[in-house]
Amino acid sequence: MARKQSTLLRRLRLPQGIRGELLLAGACLFLGVLLMPCLIWITGRAVLGPYAHGSVFALLGDFFAGLSHGSLPFWAIALGPWLLLQFVRIGYRLLR
Repeated sequence: MARKQSTLLRRLRLPQGIRGELLLAGACLFLGVLLMPCLIWITGRAVLGPYAHGSVFALLGDFFAGLSHGSLPFWAIALGPWLLLQFVRIGYRLLR
């Protein structure tokens, strides 16, 4: 899988910095779309009890429905890891 990604990025002939940024953004989007809703479900189940609509898969279905409708809170969760990374970068540059 990693080999396919690297050959695809080489075929795009993007500068090395842009390749790294695209890979980082993709990883952050993966975390925000798949991992964050699961962590929210686990935390909510531990603190609030069972999810009203069922399992973690029901929550993922509701999450993807919210994304497809353009709901801002769902997009904030999906883009949260990338936004957090950008804020950390900005803070690092300001303190440097």
